[in-house]
Amino acid sequence: MTAIKNVLIVGGGTAGWLTAGFLARTLGTGGHGSVVITVVESSDIGIIGVGEGTFPSIRGTLSTLGIDEATFVRECSATFKQGIQFVDWVRPPDAPGKSEYFHPFSQPSQRPGGPELLPYWLLGMAGKDAAFAEAATMQKRVADARHGPKRLTDGDYLGAMNYAYHFDAGKFASLLARHAKSLGVQHRIATVERVTLDASGAIAAVVTAELGTLHADLYVDCTGFRAELIGKALGSPFHSIKDSLFVDRALAMQVPYPTADAPIASYTISTAHEAGWTWDIGLQERRGVGYVYSSQHTDDTRAEEVLRAYIGQACADLTPRALKLDLGYREVHWIKNCVAVGLSGGFIEPLEASGIGLIETAAYLLSFLFPADGNTEPVARHFNHFMRQRYERVVDFVKMHYCLTQRTDHAFWRDNTNASSISDTLREQLSMWRCRPPHRLDFVTDLEMYPPSSWQYVLYGMEFKTDLSHARGAYPRMDDARKEFAMIQAMGQRAVADLPTHRALVEKMRAR
Repeated sequence: MTAIKNVLIVGGGTAGWLTAGFLARTLGTGGHGSVVITVVESSDIGIIGVGEGTFPSIRGTLSTLGIDEATFVRECSATFKQGIQFVDWVRPPDAPGKSEYFHPFSQPSQRPGGPELLPYWLLGMAGKDAAFAEAATMQKRVADARHGPKRLTDGDYLGAMNYAYHFDAGKFASLLARHAKSLGVQHRIATVERVTLDASGAIAAVVTAELGTLHADLYVDCTGFRAELIGKALGSPFHSIKDSLFVDRALAMQVPYPTADAPIASYTISTAHEAGWTWDIGLQERRGVGYVYSSQHTDDTRAEEVLRAYIGQACADLTPRALKLDLGYREVHWIKNCVAVGLSGGFIEPLEASGIGLIETAAYLLSFLFPADGNTEPVARHFNHFMRQRYERVVDFVKMHYCLTQRTDHAFWRDNTNASSISDTLREQLSMWRCRPPHRLDFVTDLEMYPPSSWQYVLYGMEFKTDLSHARGAYPRMDDARKEFAMIQAMGQRAVADLPTHRALVEKMRAR
């Protein structure tokens, strides 16, 4: 075995530069015994740049990289994301009943010694019409008031509410590149023409048009959907999930605000339509709006009509950007001396902003499990097991949004409730949750991107029924629970008064 002293990351973008920065921070660069980290990227291949939403894990990543929050907000047109508002997912817009629910990032409230609120909510202690996310957290009230999740005096990546961000993906990749280079990461501009293998089937070199042959001890494939190394050269099979998640196309627009001081929503707005859903993301100077849809259930012309009808007159002079989405993941992410990070390893539709989160996971694993002595086989097995299971769990979580719908107005929604499109693991969990709510023991935490509370918010937002009538005797603290629910409502009013408006928070941070 040969010690790994030279890492070549093929491809830039968010995946390449985030991985480079993470490796540089955890392994060191330039000093005695450190690793040489190089990013080679083509000047001809652009960034996909649609993924403008994140999950709260991004705060830990940015902190680890050493990027201060104000710099990030200023340079990436970033805003704060407190969750996701789902509109028309449960039933069609013209049907009677509530048409929306909220997936907040804050955990359900539970003071020391207080009762766990979910069972008591299921037993009606919060009132007949109170949604779980609204009854158990203050975050929806804060977000609905267009206020931010933190005070101006809160430290970097700290706040009263849990949060993530919306940002310009192209600007984010540029910030990551500048920062990684400041940490000692080397940068080469070249287009990879082919990959050569040695006698053992490992990568021997990548051959570029501009720089000739490049060698490394470990290669990181960040070439996006092309998967030049892990897919084309090494032949890792691609596991399609199109039989479970149907959306495979997207149309995206950048929509200006009507005025420079327009309020900014601090959550993603996800609205269900006849053959998919729209995302609506508020950045500092524009909204990112797109329609993700299934080509099996509609055509591109109709999809554009749906998108334009959603946006209205503001998009009259705009031309949408069209994208094809290949949903699935590599069955093996690490083969010999090559590991895939980002789209080369897989892509699950953007409903719950898993894309950057999966990049974070892969970069974290690679950095902290790094096989410095060159013995990659045990690390690769662990990495492959971990990543495959995380992809499987994300697929189940996203599918849960679809399969619990009550919509029957279009074939897309009817097909999503077909049992054949739901995994055995998800079907088993839903079966168990009919007589008890989801519990942390249902989840292997390290393999989960989304905590148990996220599953609970979506499950009950979609009006799933859990019958606890047989277990009422196990929950004797009815009065305590009612008081907790009342306290959360009162505290929500105070939180709105205490926290700045979202736009004011962003503007103040930009000015730092």
